[in-house]
Amino acid sequence: MKKYSGESHLKIGAGADIAVGDLAVLIGEVVGYTAGFAFDEAKPDGTPRKLLDGRRLSGLGWRPRIGLRGGLRQTYAWFLENATSEMDNGYAGSASFQ
Repeated sequence: MKKYSGESHLKIGAGADIAVGDLAVLIGEVVGYTAGFAFDEAKPDGTPRKLLDGRRLSGLGWRPRIGLRGGLRQTYAWFLENATSEMDNGYAGSASFQ
């Protein structure tokens, strides 16, 4: 953002997409979920592709510093470290973490 002062929005993305099912499996791997997944491929799951066009941002020199798996790992580690304190502070709303 130090190099951009335009009025148009910038889309932030790595220029790669992932299928919803593949993302579910990846998240499962990161959090240690081992029960497996069942997908009903007869039912559509929305738009076939959800890829952001980040050419304007990459033209300014921005590149992602961390991949999806690494970002998920860091986010989950943060969650594990902070979930209890966040719930104690009332930030978790009515969510139940077990």
